[in-house]
Amino acid sequence: MSKIQSVKAREILDSRGTPTLEVEIETSEGIKARAAVPSGASTGAHEAIELRDKDPKRYLGKGVMKALNNVREICAPAVVGMNVRDWKEVDKKLLAADGTENKAKLGANAILGVSLACARAGALTEKQELFQFLGGTAATRLPVPLMNIINGGAHANNGIDIQEFMIVPTCGGSFREALRAGSEIFQTLKKILDEDGFSVAVGDEGGFAPKLKGNRAALEYVMKAIEKAGYKPGQDVSLALDVAATELFKDGKYTWEGKKISSEEVTDIYAGWAKDFPLVSVEDGLSEDDWEGWIHQTKTLGSKLQLVGDDLFVTNPKRLKDGISKKAANAILIKVNQIGSLSETLDAIKMAKAASFRTVMSHRSGETEDTTISDLAVAFDCEQIKTGSLCRGERTAKYNQLLRIEEALGAKGSYWGRKAFAGQV
Repeated sequence: MSKIQSVKAREILDSRGTPTLEVEIETSEGIKARAAVPSGASTGAHEAIELRDKDPKRYLGKGVMKALNNVREICAPAVVGMNVRDWKEVDKKLLAADGTENKAKLGANAILGVSLACARAGALTEKQELFQFLGGTAATRLPVPLMNIINGGAHANNGIDIQEFMIVPTCGGSFREALRAGSEIFQTLKKILDEDGFSVAVGDEGGFAPKLKGNRAALEYVMKAIEKAGYKPGQDVSLALDVAATELFKDGKYTWEGKKISSEEVTDIYAGWAKDFPLVSVEDGLSEDDWEGWIHQTKTLGSKLQLVGDDLFVTNPKRLKDGISKKAANAILIKVNQIGSLSETLDAIKMAKAASFRTVMSHRSGETEDTTISDLAVAFDCEQIKTGSLCRGERTAKYNQLLRIEEALGAKGSYWGRKAFAGQV
C-alpha cells in the first residue's frame, strides 16, 4: 500500500499576481504530486470560504498563510499514513477535520489543495493519467470548449454589462479541430477590432475588452469574426454568454445598459437574441437568489437554451437539489474551488446528470498553470468546458492538456460536438 508520507504547502502567485495555495504530497514510494488552487473575481455569495489572511502588510491583505498553516498543522496530520489511492477517504478525513458546512475553519483553498494533490499522487502511483485514474475506461469523451473571446463586466473595465461573450465550436469531429476553429476566430476578431480602432488588450481570462456601444454590438462583432474566419454561425460555431447577473442586481432590479429592468425584461432580451443569433447557452442570466426569476426564465427559455447556474448553484449539491426541484436552470457550472473538495465536486456532477442537467467544467478568472480541470472534464464526462480565451498561458495550458488527452485516447476517444447541445445545435 502506497501511503501519504508528507504534505507540504506553499504560497504561489495566480494569473492576476495574487497569492494562492499550492499543495505537494509525497508518498511512501517516493512519488511527488502537486496541485494549485484557483481563485474567482465574481464569486457567488454561497461559495465555500476561501481563506485569506486580511493582513494589509502582506499582498494587500490577500495572503494565504492562514490556509497554508492549516494544511501543515491540521490537514497533514489528518491524512499522513492514509492510502494515497483512496482519495474519497482522504476527502472524508479533511471534511471531518474542518467540520463546517462552508469550509470556514480550514478554508476551501486548504482542503481543495490537499484533495487534488492526493488524486494526482494516486494517479502517478497507478501509473495512469489523472483522467484515467478518476474516470476509468469510461472516460473517453472530449468536452466542447466555451471560449471567452470578448470580456466585460467584472473581468474588464469597458462599460459592457455582460461578463463573457463566448464562441462554441462544435465542428470538425474532434477537439483538435474545434480548438483550431476557435483560434482562427479569435485571431480574426483581433484583426477586425484593430482595423476598427478598438483596443485589443485582453481581460483576466484572455478575451478582448474593447469599449463597444453595448452588449448587442459585442455579439455582432463575434458573428463577423466567425464568418470572416470561414465558419458557418449556428452550424460550425454557436454563441454562449456568461452574464454574471448577480453583479447587475440591486434592490430587485437589474442595471442593464444604464436602465433598471425586471428579471422578466432580462429574459425577454435573451429570447430576442436567441432569435437573432445562434445563441445556445446563457450562464447566470439572473442573480444568484432570484429564484422566481430563474423559474420563469427556465419555463420560458429552457426548451430553447442551455441555462447554466454558476453563482446560483456554486457546485453545491444542496443548492443544486433545490434548483432541480424548483425547475430552475437546466445546467450547472462546475468549479472545484466553489465547493472545496474533489469528492463533493463529483457528487454535484452525479446529481446533475441524474436530473438530465448538463455539466460545464470551469476554470476561475484567477488561474494557474495547473491543468487538473482538463482531466476532470474527461474523467467525469462533462459535455463542456470553460477555460478562457485562446491566449494567456494559464488558459492555453488547459487546452493543450486536452489535446494530449485526445492523443492518448486515440481511436477510443470521441468529441462531444453537437451532441453536447442536443436539440439546440
